[in-house]
Amino acid sequence: MKLVTVARALQHRKAREERARFVAEGVRTVEELLRSPIDVDGVLLEAGATASPRVAALAAAAEARGIAIATADARDFASAAGTEAPQGVLAIARTPATALDALPPSAARLLVLDAVQDPGNAGTILRTAAALGVSATIALPGTVDLWNAKVVRSAMGASFTHPTLVTTVDALAAFLAARGIPLWGADAQGDDVGSAAAPPTLALAVGNEGAGLTPGVRAHCARLVALPIAPVVDSLNVAVATGILLYALRP
Repeated sequence: MKLVTVARALQHRKAREERARFVAEGVRTVEELLRSPIDVDGVLLEAGATASPRVAALAAAAEARGIAIATADARDFASAAGTEAPQGVLAIARTPATALDALPPSAARLLVLDAVQDPGNAGTILRTAAALGVSATIALPGTVDLWNAKVVRSAMGASFTHPTLVTTVDALAAFLAARGIPLWGADAQGDDVGSAAAPPTLALAVGNEGAGLTPGVRAHCARLVALPIAPVVDSLNVAVATGILLYALRP
């Protein structure tokens, strides 16, 4: 099947899940993908894109790995791209498979996304989690697909090395109980995170941009923590708040 056709199909979450494939768009994202251990099916270039030295080098790197390369005219390429400015290059790759039970016993910090819906926020959170040593990020129902092209691009390569997985609230609760890992939740009414002595192992749940934590997740939280912010600001962007909380709660 042509890469253009596959890329078009993978704009839809159902197709990504059924095929266990995702699309990486943009020069830097594809460069990071090619440097990662992830299996890449093919690279699609817009006609004339190799006039850019970086794209030419990227294509050469893909060829050296035996990865299929195809070219499409501007119209077909635009129809295959899911983001507004994909820079004339995208790649199709196999989605890494991670399961809760496969997480190592040494995992000291887990991040739980509870109905976080904005792709840009999700991607920034993944990159931040990777930078701050989080062992894995877990997406619960209602969260944007972490292999959405916009999420992958916002993560700027973190998706390719930082473990991510999708599960249910009940499965997560059972896993955390079996491992003896407490779940804390980020909530504006929680305790000042500065006063909270973080345990050696911890899972932190962050909620939806507007609604916060869902009742199901909140019910499983052993503690709620908050950032002390000035009263002139009622809330912070979820990606910003997550970064600060992860830093404050680092092992």
